[in-house]
Amino acid sequence: MSKFGALVMGPAGAGKTTFCNALIQHLRLNKRSCFYVNLDPAAEDFSYEPDLDIKDLISLEDVMEEMGLGPNGGLIYCFEFLLENLDFLTNAIEPLSEEYLIILDLPGQIELYTHIPVVPTLVKHLTRFGSLNVSLCAAYLLESTFVIDRAKFFAGTLSAMSAMIMLEIPHVNILSKMDLVKGSVPKRQLKRFLDPDTSLLEDDDGDHSVLDPVVRGAGGALNPADKESVMGGASFNRLNKAVARLIDDFSMVSFLQLDVQDEDSVGGVLSYIDDAIQYHEAQEPREPNDEMADYGDDDNMMG
Repeated sequence: MSKFGALVMGPAGAGKTTFCNALIQHLRLNKRSCFYVNLDPAAEDFSYEPDLDIKDLISLEDVMEEMGLGPNGGLIYCFEFLLENLDFLTNAIEPLSEEYLIILDLPGQIELYTHIPVVPTLVKHLTRFGSLNVSLCAAYLLESTFVIDRAKFFAGTLSAMSAMIMLEIPHVNILSKMDLVKGSVPKRQLKRFLDPDTSLLEDDDGDHSVLDPVVRGAGGALNPADKESVMGGASFNRLNKAVARLIDDFSMVSFLQLDVQDEDSVGGVLSYIDDAIQYHEAQEPREPNDEMADYGDDDNMMG
């Protein structure tokens, strides 16, 4: 029996859990079943209580206290512990039918899937090597405010591309929190970020020869210890352009826009996820009597 899931990921602060909440709400409004899995051992507040919570297996707070580890080391330990106890996931997910969309909410530390093979190993268990055979799509969120700092945007795009290569599953890349940039970034300009345009960095070239005297120092030479000197120097620009060329050479990353306040926006992103995992192709046609039963349920709820 086929199973279907979305792996929600991206850097800290990108709005992953908020997107999960909006997705769950949208699915419920459209009478679709979902199974929400929290894989962040530090998460505490939820709008929708997870159906499965990694904290029932292990929590970051306990690991940091008992093992004397910091947040990042503790998080890696939690995921390594999860990989040693995969029955925790398997036993909960295995009974689910193909009607469910399994939503897996990951923490924001991107080194879990770009630097060490923790999440890639988990993905292989869910999709290929385990008994679950989940058709899985990664939804990678990047905060839309990154477009204001183009170097930051291309760095974020590189991390999205790295995740695509490491995980080897269908990928949907999303610019989240679009409500924060509407009105401040022209639509024509925004389109160049949705399909990353390397010439954006050319447009961003400033005159770095005229810098603040404090940055330049007494003799007029750049002060290498000053942040403005580093971030505004020619070497930094060359690095950014090299990153942009790498992204352009692979030509893998494009973005969808997401505003979680807009039901149509959430539905549009969900339709891309459904296409990537071929969700609708696996669903059995519904009989007219089934549709009438749904309407009857609605009447009962309203009564």
